[in-house]
Amino acid sequence: MNLKGIFSRRSSGQLESDQPDALQGRQQALPRASQDPVSGASPAALVPAGSASAVSNSFAPTSTSAQLEIKNLRVRYPGRDVDAVANVSLNLAPGQTLALLGDSGSGKSTLLRAVGGLVDVSGGDICYAGESVLQVPVHQRGFVLMFQDGQLFNNLSVAENVAYGVGRHSEKVVAQMLELVGMSAYANSPVTELSGGQAQRVALARALAPNPRLLLLDEPLSALDRSLREGLARDIRSILRERGTSAIYVTHDQDEAMRVADVVGIMAGGRLLRLDTPEGLWADPGGVQVARFLGFGPFLDADAVAALELPLKLEYGQVLAPAPGAWSLAPADASLGDGVAQAGVESVTMSQGAYLVQASLEAAAADPLTLRTSEPLEVEQWINVRLDLSRCPLIDMRKRA
Repeated sequence: MNLKGIFSRRSSGQLESDQPDALQGRQQALPRASQDPVSGASPAALVPAGSASAVSNSFAPTSTSAQLEIKNLRVRYPGRDVDAVANVSLNLAPGQTLALLGDSGSGKSTLLRAVGGLVDVSGGDICYAGESVLQVPVHQRGFVLMFQDGQLFNNLSVAENVAYGVGRHSEKVVAQMLELVGMSAYANSPVTELSGGQAQRVALARALAPNPRLLLLDEPLSALDRSLREGLARDIRSILRERGTSAIYVTHDQDEAMRVADVVGIMAGGRLLRLDTPEGLWADPGGVQVARFLGFGPFLDADAVAALELPLKLEYGQVLAPAPGAWSLAPADASLGDGVAQAGVESVTMSQGAYLVQASLEAAAADPLTLRTSEPLEVEQWINVRLDLSRCPLIDMRKRA
């Protein structure tokens, strides 16, 4: 890779002067932070501060081991009477990736921008390495924000984009970053010739080049198609782990969050509803709102459980919450009972090479269930379905979140 010409321009100051003032100001907010190397400790899970019920205590970083601490954080925009972020508390351990997951308006991007210093905080505190950063200017925090569209400079080559903001003697750093994201062969290419996925790889390389104390990613893959998102999400997780970089990753895509993160925080209405590992969320979503958001259901009450002859007894207020994939097609001659029941097919559609079937249970009053099968079925056909009880946590309907 021939970078000599690029860096001779940088040392003369020509590269910086090529950029509009607004872009220079934005890039100045992305400083090098190598004076605070990231610990090589293995990732630990997050829990809301003061809560022992969200995840096992064995996963929770203590306040002394936490790298980032968010304490009762509130953000309320001027002229609004509702908090955009409402009393959110969590700890982030060194080298850990947190995904903030939620619908539009849930407060996830506002929380990320508050950490980055891009929105005013109405209450609470944000601490890094034990020190509050609320009064620290954005460009001195050592945090880097990677935007949804990457915001590459179209008049610069791939290598020049990565070099921007790194400083002098950056040739080695640029080469390392491009190799890390698999873009070495494109070093001298104009960014205007890149595909969407390639452009986001370059944006990631540029974000990592200053060795940030914390990387903030705001829906970085949302503009890409599904196949690209899936591959890049796995690559981002691998790269962050290899670098030992702590990160907060905002997305509305459940699959993307589960692929990227060590822990996932689910937000709605500005509140942090649930914080756990991906495995922990599927094993126990905690409450009704989170379970529905993740696609659990239909919920089965005590009468439905009895009708299906399942070997368990529900307490008052409890329902059984089948996870996605808990229902499957059973053989036509399977004996009914013990989780096997008849259901009437209501709709059949194709999804990713399989049939997505909605069917209503004959013996139990419940919303239609969903299952995937390779067998072609007809609407109004009667089928046998089986419920995998190991994928059905109990939910207390009185616990709304």
